Amino acid sequence: MQLISGFTKSLRSGYRNSVLLVLAAAFVALATPPAQSQSLFSPAIRVNQDIVTWYELQQRQQFLDLLGIPGSSETEVRNALIDDRLRKQAMRDAGIQATPEDVQSGIDEFASRGNLSTDEFLRLLNEEGVSTETVRDFVADQLSWRDYVATRFLSQARPSEDEINRALGQGGGGGLQVLLSEIIIPVTPQTLAQAEALADEIALLPDQESFSAAATQYSAAATRENGGRLEWLSITNLPPALQPVILGLKNGEITDPLALPNAVALFQMRGIRETAGSAPRYSEIDYAIYSLPGGRNTDTLAKATKLKEEVDTCDDLYGLAKGQSPDILDRITAKPSEIPRDVALELAKLDPNEVSTALTRNNGQTLMFLMLCNRTRDLGEETTRVDVANALTQQRLQALADSLLEQLRAEAVIIEQ
Repeated sequence: MQLISGFTKSLRSGYRNSVLLVLAAAFVALATPPAQSQSLFSPAIRVNQDIVTWYELQQRQQFLDLLGIPGSSETEVRNALIDDRLRKQAMRDAGIQATPEDVQSGIDEFASRGNLSTDEFLRLLNEEGVSTETVRDFVADQLSWRDYVATRFLSQARPSEDEINRALGQGGGGGLQVLLSEIIIPVTPQTLAQAEALADEIALLPDQESFSAAATQYSAAATRENGGRLEWLSITNLPPALQPVILGLKNGEITDPLALPNAVALFQMRGIRETAGSAPRYSEIDYAIYSLPGGRNTDTLAKATKLKEEVDTCDDLYGLAKGQSPDILDRITAKPSEIPRDVALELAKLDPNEVSTALTRNNGQTLMFLMLCNRTRDLGEETTRVDVANALTQQRLQALADSLLEQLRAEAVIIEQ
């Protein structure tokens, strides 16, 4: 499988665009340039007393051209810029402004994501026609909005002890579920360097659409047919070491590449919610692995499909394994923290007696017919209360901020050219 060439071409492969991907989420906008008779600094949009100039629209167009990001209509872009102005007005009225030190730290962080110094980063942008002031203004606005939302809504967003208990699945109250997308990149000793380089690029992708496209092209998981999108999962079903990593993500954010046996994995957060039903924790997971020689060739996959139709429970596998090599079937009961990460991730997607055939062993020569037998409940807390409280707070802050923005837009006087 060709790991890099097609994907990097779609992103205009090369050192420069790998760095510019970092800013993609920030500048997803499309603008029609003004007629020659209009000044670049004349109003393109009026939002109450503020304006958006044609110059600002043109700057964003340059970013789109560099990054090759499709799919943003002019209407969507103008709406995004209107929202920018509404946020600025709210922050100005509240007297909230990021300090120069915080702004500089934010720019430094952007640069570090591309493994560049700040001077190199800004020089690269300047060479592409994007001014340093544009970057500074954007970083300042993002930091100021974060502070504004926290100042205005934090007291409302903090969960109570009972709400944390429900999110942890204690007391029968409820649970916390996450909506993720995944990319599982297969690895062999020969493709390890390429796979790691590809995973590093994917970790910088700007939005759900580009992550989904990468999943369709590169993921070995069955979810590739759906752009890598998983259904809602209880946080308690995920491997314990992964739970705080996932809870630390905001919507649209992507994990760093995670090393698995024979693969590299990345996950993107698409949503988080509290549920009314209980979400118990588990002390032990009972599962079975039936090994099929041949890896993912057509005959072996067909045999695995037939096996799915023949077995209803893990106990049925003993009959299939009778008379064969003893190592063809493994029935394992282990603590969640003791299960190999790739196996644990597949088990997290399964209900009891469901099967996954996404994994291989022996450098891809053996297909793993993985079946979840049972989960044993536990009252312990692998995920800390702090992790859950922070995740709930961020979820609610985002919802309150979105609601405020809708209200500001409804009350605003907006005139578009």
